[in-house]
Amino acid sequence: MPVKIRLARHGAKKRPFYRIVVADSESPRDGRFLEKVGTYNPLTDPARITLDAERIKYWMDKGAIPTDTVRSILKKEGVYKSSATAVS
Repeated sequence: MPVKIRLARHGAKKRPFYRIVVADSESPRDGRFLEKVGTYNPLTDPARITLDAERIKYWMDKGAIPTDTVRSILKKEGVYKSSATAVS
């Protein structure tokens, strides 16, 4: 069961609000998830982000892979440290 850390959309039409969730990669976007680890509100200026960094690190240690959007949010918040290895 591959696990991903991704966004689940909530909120009204044209008023998005996202939960950052840990979910099985085969479950629907807004469907079943294993755990809620944060929120993302892009409508505020600046965007409001809340994260449970301890749980995110726990899931990433277990093999969960963040999506591109979540990865950029985690990098901005300082939770995700990329293991950049130079390939020559």
